Amino acid sequence: MSLLVVNASQVATPLGQGPACGAAQSRVAVFPQTVVRCQGETIAFVGSLEEHDRLFPPPQEVLDAQGGCVVPGFVDPHTHLPFAGYREDEFGRRLAGETYAQIAASGGGIVKTVAATRQASEEELLRLTLRRLSRQLLHGTTTTEAKSGYGLNTEGELKQLRVLQRAAQLQPVEIIPTAMPAHEVPPEWRHNPEGYVELILQEIYPAIAAEGLAQGVDVFCEKGVFSPEQTRRLLAPAKAYGWSIHLHADELFPLGGAELAAELGALSASHLLHVSPEGIRALAQAGVVAVVLPGVSFFLRDRYAPVRDLMAAGVPVALATDCNPGSSHT
Repeated sequence: MSLLVVNASQVATPLGQGPACGAAQSRVAVFPQTVVRCQGETIAFVGSLEEHDRLFPPPQEVLDAQGGCVVPGFVDPHTHLPFAGYREDEFGRRLAGETYAQIAASGGGIVKTVAATRQASEEELLRLTLRRLSRQLLHGTTTTEAKSGYGLNTEGELKQLRVLQRAAQLQPVEIIPTAMPAHEVPPEWRHNPEGYVELILQEIYPAIAAEGLAQGVDVFCEKGVFSPEQTRRLLAPAKAYGWSIHLHADELFPLGGAELAAELGALSASHLLHVSPEGIRALAQAGVVAVVLPGVSFFLRDRYAPVRDLMAAGVPVALATDCNPGSSHT
């Protein structure tokens, strides 16, 4: 299938390969009065219509951009797509003054969605996930990372990741699946969080790896969730499984999550609302991508990540929705 996009006012695209940092993040190549030819899923040509016609046969389909700007598809590097059980009621509770931690302690938060996700069938989760992917595509996202983390047991985590695997075959958005059984300590393990850490290491991770369901692994390193030392243990097997490393870091408290991400050679560290100056320097030196999630700050009524400080220090910065049922209803 060949497609030619014509009548674009301009084509705009970032320059270079890999994450950009510093001033390079503002460099965009702009090509006026340019056509774009696609061959299947490959962009085969960007240039003038005259040059295109010399090099290629007529396309099978022509798309009139009607003077619009053609840009690459957006990449959403942090989402929690496969879930059941929205928690929009918690937004009202936060407006009334309750904190994220207080709501979680009262039985809300992640564990509320865990109960709904465990109860949902795989087919129901697939239907919900496909609907969210369709919305992403309508807003221009063509690649999305998506995490598990609402199963918090072997069966539930496998169910979420299998849904992502099936969804990838049923629609055009490319999905990068991330295993996140260390999203929270489930209620049945509250009396023994170390036992849950061992369950993840000895049973959940091997089961996920055996089915080839994940490309990365993430841990919520946070006060009252997983400590920095537990996080280090939970991420230690990542390279053996061939998984990239990600952290939810310094979201609610400055625990040194950014420094830990740098130490472990993480691909990304997300949130960073309370990152320290030392953490920023560590991220820059290690080349860890800082994934900022302004939707979370808005819904939690909390501070925003220090994006300008991160950029000034040379940290690559990425923007994500954190689409999830409780703290970013995007």
